[in-house]
Amino acid sequence: MSNALRIHGFPLSGHSHRVELFANLAGIDYEFIKVDLAGGEHKKQPFLSLNPAGKVPVIQDEDVVVADSNAILVYLARKYAPDWIPTDMPSEAQVQQYLSFAAGELANGPAAARLITVFGAPLDADRAKAVAERAFEYLEAQLKGRVWLVGDRPSIADVAVYSYTAHAPEGNVSLDTYPNIRGLLTRIEGLNGFVPMPTTAVGLVA
Repeated sequence: MSNALRIHGFPLSGHSHRVELFANLAGIDYEFIKVDLAGGEHKKQPFLSLNPAGKVPVIQDEDVVVADSNAILVYLARKYAPDWIPTDMPSEAQVQQYLSFAAGELANGPAAARLITVFGAPLDADRAKAVAERAFEYLEAQLKGRVWLVGDRPSIADVAVYSYTAHAPEGNVSLDTYPNIRGLLTRIEGLNGFVPMPTTAVGLVA
């Protein structure tokens, strides 16, 4: 296990789950190292030597250290699971668009709404829900007539959008009116190696 990929993360973090999920789907051997966010471990040494930004997840792959969940997805796909990232430029650009979408609209929408209800974050709930609704309207339209977001097989684009979309209801953002999105979530959950992110009771700080 000492030579395995190490994922430093937190079980209830969607960003961490994004990386764990992909490692499992791609069959990558890894060791998960839980970072005590409540205790502020991510803001202290030695964690800060891995990621000076003080955020999870971070991976250690032998002598390579990579932070940022989407950057990690690209790294892992390139090294271990090339079928999960297309090589033709138009499709690769589409994947990058969805990674930006995950880092932007999803982070500021459903992820922010969940931070408020689950972790008590001092954010604007109305704004987060409005951003989430616009993001999901866009995603719902993009999925019309499609099985996967890019190409004819799952890619890291699908992985990048999964965690915070699937857990949007924890932030009081309903998925009831988005059948295409729910279909994508179901297909991802049906893939070999799928692992869920723990669900918390709304209003409880984990």
